Amino acid sequence: MLHHDTPPRAPHLDALRTTLVAWVIAGHALMGYSAVGGWAYDEVREVTFAPGVELVLVAVLGPTGLFVIGVFFFVSGLLTERALLRHGASAYVRGRVLRLGLPWAVSAFLVWPASVWFAYTAAGHDVSFAWVLTHREPFLDAGSLWFALVLLIYSVAFAAWYRLTGQGSGAAPPVAPRPLTGRYLAGATVAITLLSFAVRLWFPARSGQVADLHLWQWPQCAGMFVLGVVAARRGWVQRVPDRIRRGSGVAVLVTLVVLPVAALASGVRDVARDAGPFLGGWHVAALATAAVEAVLVVAGSVWLVGQAGRRGFGGGPRAGALARAAFPAFVVQGPVLLGLAVLARPLGAPAEVKAPLVAAAALAVCFGIGRAVSGPRRARHPAGRVPGG
Repeated sequence: MLHHDTPPRAPHLDALRTTLVAWVIAGHALMGYSAVGGWAYDEVREVTFAPGVELVLVAVLGPTGLFVIGVFFFVSGLLTERALLRHGASAYVRGRVLRLGLPWAVSAFLVWPASVWFAYTAAGHDVSFAWVLTHREPFLDAGSLWFALVLLIYSVAFAAWYRLTGQGSGAAPPVAPRPLTGRYLAGATVAITLLSFAVRLWFPARSGQVADLHLWQWPQCAGMFVLGVVAARRGWVQRVPDRIRRGSGVAVLVTLVVLPVAALASGVRDVARDAGPFLGGWHVAALATAAVEAVLVVAGSVWLVGQAGRRGFGGGPRAGALARAAFPAFVVQGPVLLGLAVLARPLGAPAEVKAPLVAAAALAVCFGIGRAVSGPRRARHPAGRVPGG
């Protein structure tokens, strides 16, 4: 996602990103009607899920929310060094600023506050666009495009490090002499756990900072970006070793089985009411949350990339068209989701009906817009490549 510099013959990464973009859009539609929140429409929602339904949704779908963003950063890390070598540091940074920074700025200063103002007005709030832009927290919120700003920061930092250390003399990333082992991945998991716990002493999970930078998530995001760079030097863009892939899958499965049981055993019955100690601070629950996230993001990212490559996802013209549409679909999801939720507002239906309807409509509209603006693949791009790198 957001980093269409896929090397030749890696359409499985585009297919994986496309699937996850769709998952994010649908997830935001559901979050808009949840008591836990996490999407702007929850500030003005007219109906919400029953506590029991929300608990089931959190148990079934919640774990994916703990690691989906990390998968995007992992894939971006897998592709970054090759793109940097192909374009050169200066051209690479200019391209990232245009592709990531410009959409973020347009969203933060215009599109997102206008969309939120529209939703607030539809809900009967007497606020102006200027008030939303300057007073709504966090300041300079860009909706889902916070990801673009953070990825831009990481990309520029990596390019600067690359130039300062004098690397990048070849046409492809250097090949590392040692393979990535399960022990290395376990070490990365522990590091992300401890750093996440430490950062959340000051920035609890789901807290807002200027530009909605998600600082509480940076250990996960930066850790997976770096892990992607390291893995690319071991050939993981094309193939994740079978043993690593299978072991990662087992780790994910065990965690997903244990997590709902552990949550119920800890006394969680109403997620919105009981979530506080899990979000940060000197709590065992906060450390446990950081550990679960780390296991899921490391093992889940590796397993998903490995499975996508093994199954040969992404072949064919339809998959290519959807891959090209994924980035613009991600960009436009904010105003589309809020607009559809406002349109559904007069319907006398519960959240359990409205949320799936909004999700389905948003997927159709976002990817429809994406396909319209991305156009057909031009002949000069090799198979498996996506324009815009």
